[in-house]
Amino acid sequence: SVDSSDFDSYKKGVEMIYQNFTEILKKLGAEAFGEKGEQFDPNLHEAVMHTEDPAYGENVITDCYRKGYMLGDKVIRFSMVIVAN
Repeated sequence: SVDSSDFDSYKKGVEMIYQNFTEILKKLGAEAFGEKGEQFDPNLHEAVMHTEDPAYGENVITDCYRKGYMLGDKVIRFSMVIVAN
């Protein structure tokens, strides 16, 4: 059986690996995009769902399933998002 201290240690290790990985990407010039509230752009984002939400304007991202990444001006991975209205 796994106790909570084992889980906490595992979680902390994964978070540290993720932080190191994102720092390496930043040093290489890669930038993440696809945040909630951004304007939807079909050249950058892949809309996987549409929602009607009066709290958001037209073509605004309401949620992000997978962040996208750019290296300079080139998209290396499109973000997967939910778009409003």
